Amino acid sequence: MLFDFLQKNGATMELAELIVELGRAVEEISTTIIHTGTGKVGSKNVYGEEQIAMDVKADEIMGRYLKTNPYVAAYCSEEMDALEPADEGGIFSVFHDPLDGSSLFDVNFSVGTIVGIYQGRNVIGRTPREQVAALYAVYGPRSTLVLSVGNGVHEFVLTSEGWELSRENITLSGEKKYFAPGNLRATKDREDYFQLVSFYIKEQYTLRYSGGMVPDLNHILQKGSGVFLYPGMPSAPHGKLRLLYECGPMAYIMEQAGGLSSNGEKSILDLEIRDLTQTTPIFIGVKEEVKRAEEMLK
Repeated sequence: MLFDFLQKNGATMELAELIVELGRAVEEISTTIIHTGTGKVGSKNVYGEEQIAMDVKADEIMGRYLKTNPYVAAYCSEEMDALEPADEGGIFSVFHDPLDGSSLFDVNFSVGTIVGIYQGRNVIGRTPREQVAALYAVYGPRSTLVLSVGNGVHEFVLTSEGWELSRENITLSGEKKYFAPGNLRATKDREDYFQLVSFYIKEQYTLRYSGGMVPDLNHILQKGSGVFLYPGMPSAPHGKLRLLYECGPMAYIMEQAGGLSSNGEKSILDLEIRDLTQTTPIFIGVKEEVKRAEEMLK
C-alpha cells in the first residue's frame, strides 16, 4: 500500500523502497517504546544533552535499517557526531532525529521521529529545499507517519496490516487560531517576543504547546491552522533546533501543505547548510501567522 502510493505520487522506485524501509524502522521503534523504561543511560549526545534509553535504542534501530539499505550512501542523526557511510553505490543521504521530544518520554506524552532525505552524499553548501522527501512519525495513542515526496502531504496510520493511508493531501486553512510558543523564557530578554505572545493572548488564540516539535507541528497540520515559534535569544541567537534533523524536514512538509517557514529573514528551505550541527530560529505554520512573526520579531 505505502510503496504503491509513493510511486503514484511521483517517487522513484529507489526512493519509495527507502521510505518503506524507514516505515519498518518506525514500526519497530513504536513497538520498542512500549517496553522501554524512562531512565537516563549516563551518556550525552553531540550537543551535550543527556540521553535516555529510548534515545539510544531509537538511534540504533534507525542506524541498522539505514546502514544495510542499498540506496543509502550516508546518514547521520542528532545523536551522532559525524556522517556515517553506508552503501558505496547508494544514491541518498538521510538525516534524522530518531526520538524527537525525548524530554516528554517520562511523562508519557507523544514523541516522534523526523527524517529528511537528499539525493547524493554531501549536503554542505546545499539547502533543505533540495530534499527529495521528508517524513515524521508520531508515537501517541496511534502511530502515524506523515510524509511528502514533493507532491502534497499525506498521513498513514500503523495497523495490524501495516501502514494504511488515513489522510491524503493535508492542507492548512488558517480558520482557527492556535499558537505554540517555544523558548518562552526568551520573552524576558526579548520585548518583541513578549509583545507577540501578548498579541496572541489578547486576540484569544488557543495555546497548544507540549514541548515537542513533532506533536506541536502535527497538531497544526491535523487542525489545519496555527503557528509554532522557537526564536533565538541573546545567549543563543541561532536558536536551539537543528536545521538538518528537525527544521529542514518539518519545513519541507509544512510548505508542501501550503504553509510557510522562516528563520525571521527567509524560508528555512533556503538556508545554506554549513555544518551538520547547525541550528536556526524557526517560525512555522500558516502563512499569515509566520509573516506576522517575521514582522514583529525583527
